[in-house]
Amino acid sequence: MRQPRLSTWLALSAAVILLDQASKAWLMSAFTLGESVTVTRFFDLVFVFNRGAAFSFLSSASGWQRWFFVALALVISGWILTLMRRHAHERLQPLALALVLGGALGNVIDRLIHGAVVDFLYFHIDRHYWPAFNVADSAISIGVVLMLWQQFSRKK
Repeated sequence: MRQPRLSTWLALSAAVILLDQASKAWLMSAFTLGESVTVTRFFDLVFVFNRGAAFSFLSSASGWQRWFFVALALVISGWILTLMRRHAHERLQPLALALVLGGALGNVIDRLIHGAVVDFLYFHIDRHYWPAFNVADSAISIGVVLMLWQQFSRKK
C-alpha cells in the first residue's frame, strides 16, 4: 500500500479551507448579520461574527485580539507544517494535523477579511445553547480529538 505524502495532507487542509470559506460565503449571501433560522428543535443557522476565540474568549477586547489571534494561528500553523512533514508517512497524526491546519487557516482568512470569524452553526437543548461555530471550528475539534485518541491509545 502506498504511503501518503505531505501533499496529500496539504490537499486535505486546502479542502477544509475551501469547504469552510464556501459555507461562510453562502451564509453571508443568504442571511443578514444577526439573522437566525430554526432548522430543527435543536439546531439553528445564525449569522454572527466572533471577534474572539473559542467560546468568544476576548471578544469584547478593544480590537488588538484580531491581530493576536492571526499571529498565533500563523505561528501554530508553521509548527503544524513541521509536524506534518515529520509524520507524513503515518495515517492518524497527519490527518489530525491537516484538519487543525485547515481549520486554523480558514478562521485566519475570516479575521483578515472581516475582522472577525463568521460563525453560523448553533446547537441547543431547550434554552441551553452551545456557542455558534463553523466548519473550520469543527475541523479543529475533530483534529484535536484524533490527536488525543492517538496519544491515549498508543502502546507503551
